[in-house]
Amino acid sequence: MSAADGVGGRVDVVYVVTRLAVGGPARRLQVLATRMGPGFNSVLLHGALEAGEGSLAEEIGEAGAVVVQVPGLRRRISPVADLRALWWLYRFLRQTRPLIVSTHTAKAGALGRVAALAAGVPVRIHTYHGHVLVGYFGPVVSTVFRWIERALTALSTWVIAVSPEVAADLSRMGIGRDRVTVVSPGFDLEGLAGGSGAVVRRELGVPDGAPLVGIVGRLAPIKNHDLFLRAALRVLDRLPDARFLVVGDGGLAPELRDLAARLGLADRVTFGGWRSDLADVYAAMDVVVCSSINEGLPAALVEACAAGRPVVSTRVGGVPDLVEDGVNGLLVPSGETEALADAIVTVLTDASLAARLGREGRRIALGRYGAERLVEETERLYHRLLEPVALTRMHV
Repeated sequence: MSAADGVGGRVDVVYVVTRLAVGGPARRLQVLATRMGPGFNSVLLHGALEAGEGSLAEEIGEAGAVVVQVPGLRRRISPVADLRALWWLYRFLRQTRPLIVSTHTAKAGALGRVAALAAGVPVRIHTYHGHVLVGYFGPVVSTVFRWIERALTALSTWVIAVSPEVAADLSRMGIGRDRVTVVSPGFDLEGLAGGSGAVVRRELGVPDGAPLVGIVGRLAPIKNHDLFLRAALRVLDRLPDARFLVVGDGGLAPELRDLAARLGLADRVTFGGWRSDLADVYAAMDVVVCSSINEGLPAALVEACAAGRPVVSTRVGGVPDLVEDGVNGLLVPSGETEALADAIVTVLTDASLAARLGREGRRIALGRYGAERLVEETERLYHRLLEPVALTRMHV
């Protein structure tokens, strides 16, 4: 059976992502795979999810994208599975002959760029939605991965960073340098305002008038939910009626539930899993928190701002590109429990501040991170990178 069976018509762009887990990369690809203009017919290739992760594959397919799962493609390193995925990608690209391969996330970025070069794809672009080069692994493994990413840059026509901070990180590590463009994320944001928080609060059993503090994202080490839970304990010292909501799932779910129980938070913290009613979820929250160790530009914070909610976040990665301290949120140093708790309490006890942060957050999110802006910037970049290809073909 052909790798491209079921993909009809001309293919101009192939997007490759390790997995379509709920989060920033998948939300970005949802926009790109469904809204790009004529001349950019696309196929979205993805791998398998990890345990407990929610998928956007069906939602993206229903929005009109051609979505295909790549056999063997997964986040964890597996020589046999990785070779299978590489061979499948190579065959797919040889058969469909796209002009552009756009890769997203680390594993897809490595396999996709190698396969695209071998298949003769003229334009190869990798997007860093953040990176796994700091904070994910130990120093030796991180050094090896940085070396690999520098080598992969040589296979890339261009590199995209989702924020100036991510671009600066890459430059410091010798990755991309003169071939990096910042294209900020873009999301479908309009529907996030006007949700019914009362519905979610009743479902969760949150008492009327009780402050509700939320965090949205994968339950993974880099998100540092430990910090969120320990800060929750400090918040309760000052606001005993507060409640906390963790939206998302992942491999750390059992461990985090155990930690909440050990901290005495079992009756104050609700683990809500993945939810599709995000407008209602954000409307229910009085403040939305990001406690990450490292980030590109977290989709949850953009969504929270678009929903008009005040946010509190660690000052990491591309977060300051979205959140200006004291304007549309509060920023605290990474890993500092007391500082995070203080910022949460400040928002919860100052209604005028919370309202102002929410208003400014919505204005900034809609102005900077809408879907239309992402499509326009991406199309301009694609046209620019394809100009040499068109000239070359004219002279062949």
